[in-house]
Amino acid sequence: MTRPLQIKNEHFTLHPIGGVFWRKKSLLLISDVHLGKVAHFRKFGAAVPRKAVHKNYVLLDEIVNHFNPFQICFLGDLFHSSLNKEWELFENWVAKTPSEIILVSGNHDIISPHKFEQLGIPIFEELLLENFLLTHHPAEREEYFNFCGHIHPAVRLQGFGRQRLKLPCFFKTDFQMILPAFGKFTGTHVLQPKKNDEVFVIVEDEVVKI
Repeated sequence: MTRPLQIKNEHFTLHPIGGVFWRKKSLLLISDVHLGKVAHFRKFGAAVPRKAVHKNYVLLDEIVNHFNPFQICFLGDLFHSSLNKEWELFENWVAKTPSEIILVSGNHDIISPHKFEQLGIPIFEELLLENFLLTHHPAEREEYFNFCGHIHPAVRLQGFGRQRLKLPCFFKTDFQMILPAFGKFTGTHVLQPKKNDEVFVIVEDEVVKI
């Protein structure tokens, strides 16, 4: 179940797969997919199931079909490493995806920009759209609200009987939202919310504010 959210008088939707949809712009924000990571680990002998490669593409199709966005903006770390066998899968996915695709580069995006440009994907260090700043690393810019990734945010919850859960989340402060890592073969980093922070955890295919 998705969750609506209003920021600076603009309407957004948080999706439990891990993306944010900006209604007026028909823009889907996704961060830290880390495509190619499975192939990268398998190359060096890690016993990662080959079928894990396809999981991200299934989820990408699901969220794109849900919103049918005009444009998709990846907020960095789209591809995990240098070119490997998964690049061809990515090319095929881009070819069949009707949305325009742009990339805000992250620290893992080391593939030559020319490879992305050949697919019609422009790359930016950051983007300013109206009152919003789109980056990979968390950033502060006066008067702008920042959408970013990089952190792979999660929170730790404690229930009765000493039960503990670590859940990925959308982590919102007064001036910033850190998106969860979209990629399913990634780790998380636990953040400690402050008084005015808002945390939207992803649990059982639902976005829940805690």
